[in-house]
Amino acid sequence: MTSPAVTWQGVFPAVTTQFHEDLSLDIEGTAAVMGALIRDGVSGLVICGTVGENTSLTRAEKSQIMEAAVAVSAGRVPVICGVAEFTSAFATETAREAARCKVDGIMLMPALVYSSKPHESAAHFRTVAAATDLPVMVYNNPPIYKNDITPDILASLADCDTIVCFKDSSGDTRRFIDTRNRVGDRFVLFAGLDDVVVESIAMGAVGWVSGMSNAFPQEGETLFRLARAGRMAELMPLYEWFMPLLHLDARPDLVQCIKLCEHLVGRGSWRTRPPRLALPDEDRAFVVQAMAHAMQHRPALPDVGLAPA
Repeated sequence: MTSPAVTWQGVFPAVTTQFHEDLSLDIEGTAAVMGALIRDGVSGLVICGTVGENTSLTRAEKSQIMEAAVAVSAGRVPVICGVAEFTSAFATETAREAARCKVDGIMLMPALVYSSKPHESAAHFRTVAAATDLPVMVYNNPPIYKNDITPDILASLADCDTIVCFKDSSGDTRRFIDTRNRVGDRFVLFAGLDDVVVESIAMGAVGWVSGMSNAFPQEGETLFRLARAGRMAELMPLYEWFMPLLHLDARPDLVQCIKLCEHLVGRGSWRTRPPRLALPDEDRAFVVQAMAHAMQHRPALPDVGLAPA
């Protein structure tokens, strides 16, 4: 099985999944969130990822979200679906369902719960990649998923035609250089941690799966384009303004923080499904204060070719 070369680049928000007050899936609200992001100029969508609360969704709900994303996008931007399952067999089933729903690719996480050895992690990615024609983004997030997909592991997968992209959320931007030193430009490189995005781009990332761009999509896309263009003098004031919020993406409760920010700017709901609970009062007050400061000092954005919001 061979998938075509991908042209993924730019900001792909890790789209939040919206829930009703009774915590049932709000598919209309989720679709509205996706539509607003596309209208604001993002380059792609990642659905059912960490921020999309993948592991809190049923199989049927994941299918609903995939179908809604494909319908909302209507080919305007790529749609990549997260695949986060306990076993390689379950992950393969989800990848096949993603193909049925006609998404543009999958973002494959390590097998969850089990802390695997390197050869087991490689075997998981190889098994799922061999079962799909969809382009695969390998997702590395060792602080959250406790399995580290190192450049050595990634290099061992270079012969898997469908594995085309590497998203790194380790925070160690040297991983991008180490990967290129092993396999050249074999993989498209994506930043996965918000508060090192500029550093990641400097090290070769051409895309960014972003949490905080859910709340500030134009700021995220502008920051990204400035960094790719090397416009550092214009970039730095925006990065400095954005950084207190970007740090929220590196917390264990990043989903609650991002959804609260999204709620505060009127783009979505703060609700998360258990085991994720609403932020305690002290943490909520911290996020609210950070958002209030950000909104009060929201900068004018340099022209990078985005249409006005």
